[in-house]
Amino acid sequence: MTGRSPFRVAILTALSVALSITVLLVGTLLLFREEIDLVQVLVFGALVFLSSWLIIYKSLQRFIYDKIKLIFRNMHSLKVGRSAFRLDMSKDVLGDVNKEVVDWAEDRMAEIEDLREKENFRKEFVGNLAHELKTPIFSIQGYILTLLEGALEDPNFNRKFLMKAAKSVDRMTMLVEDLDTITQFESGSLKLDKEKIDIVELTKEVIEQREEEAKQKNIDIRFNKPYDKPIYVGADSFRVSQVLINLITNSINYGKIGGKTTVRFFDMDERILIEVEDNGPGIDKEHIPRLFERFYRVDKSRSRHQGGTGLGLAICKHIIEGHEQSMNVRSEVGKGSVFSFTLAKT
Repeated sequence: MTGRSPFRVAILTALSVALSITVLLVGTLLLFREEIDLVQVLVFGALVFLSSWLIIYKSLQRFIYDKIKLIFRNMHSLKVGRSAFRLDMSKDVLGDVNKEVVDWAEDRMAEIEDLREKENFRKEFVGNLAHELKTPIFSIQGYILTLLEGALEDPNFNRKFLMKAAKSVDRMTMLVEDLDTITQFESGSLKLDKEKIDIVELTKEVIEQREEEAKQKNIDIRFNKPYDKPIYVGADSFRVSQVLINLITNSINYGKIGGKTTVRFFDMDERILIEVEDNGPGIDKEHIPRLFERFYRVDKSRSRHQGGTGLGLAICKHIIEGHEQSMNVRSEVGKGSVFSFTLAKT
């Protein structure tokens, strides 16, 4: 460390005090011997005192200044991540220190706010997960207790309750599998098996799988126009089918009875844009930014009644982003919703 040390400042202070005392003693002695008068003693003593005071003051000032420089240098080095820093002596060091402290405080406040948001997200996520697991667990518990209390011996009830318990187990298994899929995507451990696929043919297969479900609500699933030629994209066939299944199933579950679901393809130069549109009730603007969050539901009671884990759209977004593409939604209350995503052309 450069500059004056506390030990050096102490020595200078002690020497100054000792010199002042010595001068006063010598002056007093000479005064009693009548070699000098009282005025000379006082004047000479005052000069020595002022000189000593100036020495002490300057020493302390220099010591404090060096300490401030060291603090400033360390703060700046920590902020920019450097081990060495040369101070510009032409600058206002105290002003720079103040600015650095203010900036540091603002950065810490931003970090604290970010941690609070993450903590709130964690609490909400854990709460939602507990709620999602609670329903099937309580159902299984109720069915098993009923069987143990005597229904097990009744052939009219035992199979019925066991089937219901099995259905709740399936729901829990699906929830855990979906969470595992998201975790693998977020950690980067889930690899996509990309190949050249016909997105038109893949969509037709998904529509055929959901036709019976759509008929129950009298919903018509169709393309906006005939697509007689294949449209090739580079993608993971299984994962993209997951996205299409989720979007089309949602359009059926949340669409209006007698409504329709329309699928479109658009050539966007290097990409193909796929849209799934429904004419259902639509989604309020306040919910749009959070639609792809885990467990987020626009209408919690109605959505849970429709089934699903609340992770479908979150998984869809991870799958599309895993293809280095984007997924979006636009919606208007009373008119319907359009979910869209892109895939690279081949």
